[in-house]
Amino acid sequence: MKTIIIEKPGQIKIVENPMPKRKENEVLLKIRYCGICGADVASYTGNQPFTTYPRIPGHEFSAEIAEIDPNPYGLKVGDVVTANPYFNCNSCYSCERGFVNCCTDNQTMGVQRDGSFSEYITMPIERIIPGKGLSAKELALIEPFSISYHALSRAHIEPTDTVLVVGAGPIGLFALISAKMRGATVYVADTLQGRLDMALEYGAHGVINVSEKNLMEAMEEITEKRGFDVCVEACGLSETFLNCIDAVCFAGKIILIGNGKKETTFLHSVLLKKELNVFGSRNAYTKDFKALIQLVSQGKVDLEKMISKIYPAQEAAEAFEALVNNDGSLKKVLLEM
Repeated sequence: MKTIIIEKPGQIKIVENPMPKRKENEVLLKIRYCGICGADVASYTGNQPFTTYPRIPGHEFSAEIAEIDPNPYGLKVGDVVTANPYFNCNSCYSCERGFVNCCTDNQTMGVQRDGSFSEYITMPIERIIPGKGLSAKELALIEPFSISYHALSRAHIEPTDTVLVVGAGPIGLFALISAKMRGATVYVADTLQGRLDMALEYGAHGVINVSEKNLMEAMEEITEKRGFDVCVEACGLSETFLNCIDAVCFAGKIILIGNGKKETTFLHSVLLKKELNVFGSRNAYTKDFKALIQLVSQGKVDLEKMISKIYPAQEAAEAFEALVNNDGSLKKVLLEM
């Protein structure tokens, strides 16, 4: 079978690997589509601190069950599914308390362990999540959607809240959708108008192009100087985190989704002065995947318009380069395996 490998930063190779051998309580999956995550791009550019090389990337995927034993889950050969890609140890303090998404020995596919960019992979059967009739393309987007959905669940957003999402990439757009699901009024800020146009398509109540308008001035106009009830940081940049601290109201909430790679320096007394609640978020739960599959199957979210381009597997290097040089016009990019 063909497998896509990042041999070292900046170098992708397609190799022939033997078919994986299915163990007891495992499923053999024929991969259909893989999404290229920001973490995969970071591995490709050498900016992902947890990646070792060579590494098979990928943790956003859909697949068809190729082999499976009789099981109590009702899963069968031919089912189109996705899976929870965050492997946990089941024995650390986090896992003992049920916080398996932030296991202290977390191993996410494509980062700490090999991922889904192969024609076939095996997975433990308990990690398989039924597709409930969703298309293979839609199922490949459930994992990134779950990242934002889980993050927004951390702060208990109310219908009366006014939310600012900073960053209108795919994760920011999924955060917008997740906040709207909770009834909030949502604004989105970014430097790229094309991304903001997509935010409007997904129902943003308003957008702020911060390359043209000062964010704090926009905040004062929108909230009558009160500040946003919730600010969601979806860029992973020091300056956007600081923007959130400034733009959120007193006793407000900040949710951090963007994975920052640089230190942030600020006077922490502002957190005390404004009595801010700051929520980190990592990965998601299987229940988040299932909830989103249910919502999409009910026609409440059009996921496929999030897809900008689908590359055949043999053009993986071109797909990664396109994302490295993304001018904001690309949202989700998939590989067809």
